[in-house]
Order: sequence, then C-alpha cells, then structure tokens
Amino acid sequence: MGTQDRRRAAVATMPRWDSLDAAIKGYAAGKPDAFAVVEPSGRLSWTAYDGYITLLALALVEAGVEPGERVGVWIPDGAAVHVALSACLRAGVVFTGIGSRSGERELRHLLAKSGATTLLTVPQLGPVDTRELFGQLSADLPALTRYMNVYDWVPQPQGAVFRAAAPEVIARAEARIAGRRRPIEQISLLNSTSGTTGLPKCVVHDERRWLKYHEYSVDSGALTTDDICMSVVPAPFGFGLWTAHFTPTLLGVPSVVLPRFDVQATLEMLEAERVTVFMAVSTQFVMMLGHPDFDSYDLGALRVMFTGGEAVPYHKAEEFETRTGAVIVNMYGSNETGVQSYTTIDDPRERRLTTGGKLIPETQVRLFAENGAELPIPGGPGRPASIGIVRSRGYYEDPSANAELFTPDGWMLMGDLVTIDEEGYLSVVGRTSDFIIRGGKNISAPAVEEEVGTMPGIIRCAAVAMPDEVFGERVCVYVVPSAGVHITLDEIRTHLSSRGVSKEWFPEYLVVTDELPTSDGGKLAKAALRADIRARLGQKGRD
Repeated sequence: MGTQDRRRAAVATMPRWDSLDAAIKGYAAGKPDAFAVVEPSGRLSWTAYDGYITLLALALVEAGVEPGERVGVWIPDGAAVHVALSACLRAGVVFTGIGSRSGERELRHLLAKSGATTLLTVPQLGPVDTRELFGQLSADLPALTRYMNVYDWVPQPQGAVFRAAAPEVIARAEARIAGRRRPIEQISLLNSTSGTTGLPKCVVHDERRWLKYHEYSVDSGALTTDDICMSVVPAPFGFGLWTAHFTPTLLGVPSVVLPRFDVQATLEMLEAERVTVFMAVSTQFVMMLGHPDFDSYDLGALRVMFTGGEAVPYHKAEEFETRTGAVIVNMYGSNETGVQSYTTIDDPRERRLTTGGKLIPETQVRLFAENGAELPIPGGPGRPASIGIVRSRGYYEDPSANAELFTPDGWMLMGDLVTIDEEGYLSVVGRTSDFIIRGGKNISAPAVEEEVGTMPGIIRCAAVAMPDEVFGERVCVYVVPSAGVHITLDEIRTHLSSRGVSKEWFPEYLVVTDELPTSDGGKLAKAALRADIRARLGQKGRD
C-alpha cells in the first residue's frame, strides 16, 4: 500500500468519539486487558485506567470540588498524571496543568493566576515535600484549601501491571458522579506556556479543539489502531497533551511515557515496546542522535516521528531518518493557536524537513506585517494568524497579553515570521523575538543554528544575541560537541565559509558546554542562554 493510500485508509478507519471520556469507557469495554499507558515501572490496562479515573473523580467530588472549579495538577509524567487529567474531565472540574519541574515561584504564580482551590500532586517531587510546600502556599493563597495525594487513589503497579479496582466498587462510584461531565465546548483545562521567558501565562482550552487536532495528526502520520505511541514531551504542555494524552487515547493504542526525558531510557523504551510513532521536540531527538550507542538500539519498528516546538534542524532530521528509517513530520502551530499547517508522510523530504507543511483550509490562515497590515498569500514574511475551533480561547484573565495575541478583528497571531508559497506550504523564517540585530541587520538565530549544526562533531548548538556597544548585538553560539571533539570559533567560521554562508551570520563569540538548558516543555531555553552571555560579559539586561 502506498503512503497516500495508507493515509486515506487511516482517516477512513479512524475511531471517532464524542469525547476523550467516551473513548476511555469504550476501550475499557471493548478491549479491557489491552494496555492504555506504559511506563518503565508498569502497565495500565484500559479497565484499570477507566476504574482509577472514576475513583479519583469521585474523590474530587466528595472533597467538595464544585463543577468548573480549578484543580492544580502537579504530577510527573506517567500513568498517574494521565489518570488525574482524565479524572478532572470526568468530575467536571477544570484542571490547571503544571510542569513537574516547576519551581515554587512558578507554581505559586499558576495556582494564583488560575484561582485553583485544590492541589492534586504526589508526596515528593525531587527534593520538595509537596504537603509542606502546600502549607506555605495556602497561607498566601486563600482560595487554595485542599491538598490531595494522587497515590491515595492511583496505587503504584504491583509487579509489572497496575491492579484494577473491583468492578462493584467502580459501579458504585460511577453512580455517584453521574452527570458531572461538562460539554466538550466548555472550558476544560488551563495550561501554561513553557515559561522560557518570565513567568508563564495560562492558556484556556476546551476539549473540542483537541478532538479536531487529533484528526489532523491521524492524516499527517497515517496513524492507525495498530500503532504504539511514545511521547517524551511533558503532558501538561500543548505538545504533550496532544501526543501523550489525547491522540493515543482516541486511537485506543498504548501511550508509552517516561517520568522525565532521558536519552538512554527513551532509546530503551523505543526498542523494548516496539514503538511505531514517536513524538519529541527537536532538542530531544538531536540529543538522542548524540548518544554514543544510538545505533546499537533496534528501532526498526519506528515508522514516523512527529517533531516541532522549535526550528527543525534539517541535517539532524535527515540523519535521524537515515539512521532509523522513520519518516519525520511536523504540525506547525502553538499552544495558543493550535495547528495551522502540517506535513504528511506523502510530502517529499525537502518539504517535510524545511517547511511547516500545507495550510489547513479550515484554519483560514492570514498573514500580517509588523505594522498590522494584511499581506497577500502567497507571500511574506509575515506573522500568521488563524481562527476556528482548533485554537485555544486565549490567555486566562490577561487582557494585555490577549491584546498582543489577537488582531483587532479577533484572529490569533503566532510569534513567528513565515512565508507561504504558491502551493500553500508554510515556512518559518524566524521568530519576532528570535532575531539578532547586528548593526541594524536582522539575523535569524534559527538560520545560524541550522548552518552551525552541519559542522561534524557538533551535537547541538544555539545562537543568541550578545550585547555589543558598537553593533548593538553580535552573534554568540553555544555548542555541545561530541565526546573528545575540540571545537574552536575559527573552525566554525571556516566551515561556514566553505558552505557559502554570509559573513554577517558568522559567530563572534563561542561557548563550548556539556549541555544546553531546556524549559519544562523540553524546548531550548533561550532566555537562560541570553542571561548567561550577559553574565559572562558582566552586563545587565532582561528578556
């Protein structure tokens, strides 16, 4: 079967559910012993998944959490967080998804901003005693009155499998929460931006947008009910919600997850579980390629990888495809806008790895210049804006941020600069906040990273603006070299010169490091690098 036929068949045979909750109940009835969630410590069947969701939903109701109240979910990736998110939906409450790596300042901010009345968490997160921290937070946040330990209702696996609760217990619980489920078009969750600059914003979602998002992902990767999915993007964030929580569940296939992204653990799970569909941001799969034993793992089952969240480095993506045999696709959009375009397994490699794919007619994408004037399509560069059910509701109780997010006539803007060609393919040429302005010349940081990343011996790199009294900014690159490889600034310049790269793009400062910082969402944390270079130069500034 050709790829186009496979895509058509996938869309035609895709299970269609009215809600995520209906899908879980349907699979619990139809294939009770198959696995819904797989983590290194155990496996959760559809029966057990459905049962624990009901028990936790009942606990929320009996604790006095009213319909529509906000519940902060602060739980590491794994079966427990997926039970918690689904239990909130079943109980008719709105969850505020909080990254497990969030510090006290960010946690306090998100709980306060969302007006959360309940913190649903685990007893210990790293060195943090969460109950003790809750006591400190609740003293300052009068709305925050309940602490709930998710392990009181979602026990750890016994042996290799989570034990399901007794059917009669589940039946009684279901009767007591009947009618609590909210319609899919109502607000169901608040999650945060990944927090790469300053404190994160709360993004307002309904469930309906994720059901539609799922349909596009099925078409993009020709997903089927025979697939096995693995996502290494944290669940509370947009990319993670789609790849680990919604799409595998709606398909009725296993969702393979890790408590925290780790290169070796990821490779081990990909091999052991015979994963066919992998989801990772660009930073993560590039880190995997740098593992010295990458080629020793059998990844032969892998057929497609969804990536994105940041610029996709062409040569690294090409290398991943060559070394695994998988096809890379991506869905262009954001936590706020949802998907605006996507590539498919039918697209030629050049299109898949250099563009965000073809525009989705339903999203009705428009292009805007910096001054707000609408630009023609095809055309650009400009900021894309879209409308429709796949986007979020905007930022929660944040008028100033929403004023920047929306056009005056209500279309939601991306922060990227893109071009759109005659065939409808969208290409990212930079971010409005990710330019290095040297002597009045705009230099795209992702473009510099793409070129520097082609140099042999470089695993990962990042380009940021280095403050300069003469030119305003100069190009600084952070480089993670392969083991035993020595990289110099002159060598990078020589390599770029051999590739015909404009000298205006040449780095003028080099920092060699063992790793690059990432945000809670797994993306490269540019703000941390900009702060680092200022500190090295003894300068002050802010993002």
